Amino acid sequence: QVQLVESGGGLVQAGGSLRLSCAASGRTDSRYAMGWFRQAPGKEREFVATISRSGGVTHYADSVKGRFTISKDNAKNTVYLQMNSLKPEDTAVYYCAAAMLLFTSTREEYDYWGQGTQVTVSS
Repeated sequence: QVQLVESGGGLVQAGGSLRLSCAASGRTDSRYAMGWFRQAPGKEREFVATISRSGGVTHYADSVKGRFTISKDNAKNTVYLQMNSLKPEDTAVYYCAAAMLLFTSTREEYDYWGQGTQVTVSS
């Protein structure tokens, strides 16, 4: 079992930045690919970014490419999402997730989920 706890959400003006953190506990021997997803009111949960088990490969949704950066610190069992140039359409609850795979951006392949952290971008 893996427990995931997100932090770092909040209210920011358009053009601003936030850094989300996801702390993992439990069986965290670096065997998981990690991902960030988001869900806006009335919409499906959508993929944002993923990082491979080793941290060497990343992949982003087109909507955030060039603005968001995913990274991980295996020693700290923590994954980060640096979000720059934020837009009002980035407003959503952001979820961290872990998959027992090398690498995946498919929501259904993630095994563990955090409780989410709210990000609100004002115009």
